[in-house]
Amino acid sequence: MTTTARHATVATPPGPFTVVVTQDADGRDTVLASGWTDDVSVLLPVIHRSLRPAWVESADRLPVLGAVEEFFAGDLGAIDDVVVRQRSGPFLEDAWEVLRTVPAGQPDTYAAFAARCGRPAAVRAAANACARNAAALFVPCHRVLGSDGGLGGFRWGTAVKRRLLDHEARHAPVAVG
Repeated sequence: MTTTARHATVATPPGPFTVVVTQDADGRDTVLASGWTDDVSVLLPVIHRSLRPAWVESADRLPVLGAVEEFFAGDLGAIDDVVVRQRSGPFLEDAWEVLRTVPAGQPDTYAAFAARCGRPAAVRAAANACARNAAALFVPCHRVLGSDGGLGGFRWGTAVKRRLLDHEARHAPVAVG
């Protein structure tokens, strides 16, 4: 169990975005949970019990929020190197790492995401990985759509998911082919 964590909120176009961080062994901020809320108590239950902090302090500012602001300013890669720590079974942990490889502006379907995870028949398990993701934006589960191209679900609402996808479509590099 993590003993102490910090949280802070920044304004984003879809609404207030809060992040809960702890420090890793190298002293880097490590995201435990994040999402579109200004109420940290909404984020704490999604942190795996083995990582859940005993105490959470409010911070005026956290360095990781700079990456969030850069992302919304158009630098879609700004979130890529943010350290995230989540815990679950092997499939979910692997799926969360795979989610970080889905390119901005090129969303996957749940079926394509399951295949990307090496388990093409595990579409429901892939959808579950998205649903159980505690580190929204940094682990971009919003980049996975239904097989019909529909938005599917999103913990923070489909309106937020649509804004994120539209933002990424506007700012993603154009593939030259």
